[in-house]
Amino acid sequence: MELPGLAFAVWMFICFRVSVDGYPNGKVREACASMVPCHGSSPKLSPEHVITVNRTEFKPGESVEVQLSGPDFEGFFIQARDADDLDSPAVGSFVLVDRRHSQLLTCGRTMNSAVSHTSKAKKKVVKVYWIAPGVAPKRVRFLATVVKKYKTFWVKIPGPDVSQPNAPFSTTPLYTTSEAVSTSHSVSYLTKPFNASGCGNTKFCLRNPSNCDPESASCFFLSFRQEKRSVVIEMSGASEGYLAFALSYDQWMGDDDAYLCINKDHHVSVSTAYLKGRSPPVLDSKNALEDVSWRLADGVLQCSFRRNISLPTYKGRFNMNVSYYIFLADGEASEGGPIYKHHRQPLITNGMYNVTGIPQDIGGSRSPRLIKAHGALMFVAWISTVSIGVVVARFFKPVWSHSFLFGKEIWFQQAGFHPYLGCTVMALTIFQPLMAGFRPSPHAPRRQLFNWFHWSIGTTARILAVVTMFLGMDLPALDLPDPWDTYTMIGFVAWHVGTDALLEIHSYYLIRKVELIEDDRVQILQSLTSAEAEGNLFKQIVLTIYICGNIIFLVAFLAAINQV
Repeated sequence: MELPGLAFAVWMFICFRVSVDGYPNGKVREACASMVPCHGSSPKLSPEHVITVNRTEFKPGESVEVQLSGPDFEGFFIQARDADDLDSPAVGSFVLVDRRHSQLLTCGRTMNSAVSHTSKAKKKVVKVYWIAPGVAPKRVRFLATVVKKYKTFWVKIPGPDVSQPNAPFSTTPLYTTSEAVSTSHSVSYLTKPFNASGCGNTKFCLRNPSNCDPESASCFFLSFRQEKRSVVIEMSGASEGYLAFALSYDQWMGDDDAYLCINKDHHVSVSTAYLKGRSPPVLDSKNALEDVSWRLADGVLQCSFRRNISLPTYKGRFNMNVSYYIFLADGEASEGGPIYKHHRQPLITNGMYNVTGIPQDIGGSRSPRLIKAHGALMFVAWISTVSIGVVVARFFKPVWSHSFLFGKEIWFQQAGFHPYLGCTVMALTIFQPLMAGFRPSPHAPRRQLFNWFHWSIGTTARILAVVTMFLGMDLPALDLPDPWDTYTMIGFVAWHVGTDALLEIHSYYLIRKVELIEDDRVQILQSLTSAEAEGNLFKQIVLTIYICGNIIFLVAFLAAINQV
């Protein structure tokens, strides 16, 4: 195994061990920023444990007694942060009281800036001392993550603020969540995953793959159910960052009404947004959504909300009783920050639908028809006309030396078919037949120079075309099954190069045979033509097999494109 592959395997092993075993020894430095344990489930919302302090003011260098208490718990993680910026790094350092159940950790550049457990032994109370740094924020808040059981835990439980003397009063709420910021309506936690019952009967559903179960991590699901003057929307899919859907008047991103469910520190915020051009979505400060609820479990993000069919007072919100193309996308989101561009082409419906009309259960495609047509034509051009034309032009001139079409030899008619993907390839392809039209006569002094120049341009175009095709297969818009598409393309290139090499060896063998028999130069040329004619049957057999192989590769590629 190569070093990168070995490193990847080791990394996967470590991640797997972490996700399965958690951190029973309390070495949780990987969670310094988020304070989220890697337990593969969502944190609970209502804390059972509290943080208390023995004083509310401090000066640099002074100590504050910090105590975490509550029902039996196995693990914990305590930090102090700037109360006005809870996403900032840990500040100050801690001193232990009981080294049997607690240990010091270094988060960021500050030594002993966090405290965690040493084992899974049950605890009811943990006491430590926090030492204020020389340069400290005006106000400091203590935060704690508590693990009751492996999948029962709370993240960033807030403690009281302690402040320096004469510090202004803090306006930051004691306990805020991303839901409270994103919407003024109530937010709840889904107790069970969505299901597909009612799809096509009582609600409009979009699923990928078709007829998949939204309880499955491989299913992307979006449903709309009309209730009087409002619509209840459910969205589900495998995502560690965000899920989003948009209503659009066309199949291109821009000027669309979007809705996002974003995972921020294992809490989901649900927001409306407007898409302008291909820029990142602009989140609305006013949220028109009601009855927001969400769930994070086993890598699947699910959110549900309600909105009125008509929202005339909210700019950018489309009426939901009109037909639209529907987009469904997923991607990554930074920790507590903005979302990133979706890493693959969004799922897009093939037609326009009214989600408040007749209930339907439909699918979509992650590859627009124009892109699919482009990819299909690309494969047809390369695997049929170009590759076969190159082989015929290179090795079949003697076979059809006396056959004519439109006043030109048939072999020359084939020579101009080269890949035209990319401006460079297209330019070279156009230049090849133009240059060939001014080729010197066979016995002219410059004919040898022309042959080398003509061969160099053709070979360059072929190489660039292959590179362009490999890059094109990885485009998110085409969404071919990876790595199957790459392996198939490698197989075709090997098939093409192998056929080319076989015919080259065959031609070389004929030339060597003539050189061993003939001595006179004129006779050599005549015998060469004769020997090549004798090899026509072999060439024709090879060409027939090559064309059959090309057809198999072409059918495989077209079938893959038709599936996306």
